[in-house]
Amino acid sequence: MLTFKKNIMNKGFIIWNVILTAALLFLGFRYYNGTGLLRSTPQNVSGTFRMAYFEMDSIEANFELVKELKEELAKKEQTIEQEMQKMASNAQQRYNYFQQQASTGLMNESQSEAAGRELRNLEEQMKNRKQALDAEYGDFVMRRQNEIKSKIEAYLQEYNKSHSYAYIVSYEQGLFYYKDSVNNITPDLIKGLNEKFKPSSK
Repeated sequence: MLTFKKNIMNKGFIIWNVILTAALLFLGFRYYNGTGLLRSTPQNVSGTFRMAYFEMDSIEANFELVKELKEELAKKEQTIEQEMQKMASNAQQRYNYFQQQASTGLMNESQSEAAGRELRNLEEQMKNRKQALDAEYGDFVMRRQNEIKSKIEAYLQEYNKSHSYAYIVSYEQGLFYYKDSVNNITPDLIKGLNEKFKPSSK
């Protein structure tokens, strides 16, 4: 699965793989009757069931579009952090100023109340801005995640025209407990994805 600092894409790919697994189990039952024998279907005339898998960790490490996305997210996170630090610094300066005024006796009661309101407003502004930035970040991650997922799906459809697998799934620890490396198409997938989809920065 794609892993990033905020783990938003992780959650998306976990959901995606759970759905794929559930679909695999559901459709698998359609191939078998109650006695455990293969049903005769037009797609399985020979009785051969072929399934392949790919390693999502390897896709994350070697698919150039994923690398590009990680760089974009790192820049966005840095921008968010810098903006929030600037707002926090401004609030701290105002707090220090009001504290100094109060300690020297230069603030009356009404001025003290006004200072309290200003500090509360600054705190609320910081909170609202952080929520807005997080929402914007989350929307961006989900949109780009879906774009990458769509590209993987599109390539796999093209790839499978000459391989005829019944299923191609993403291997995730905890979802699958055994894998036959003969059916690992990760190298083919990485090579094909990088040839077909070029990063926008290159």
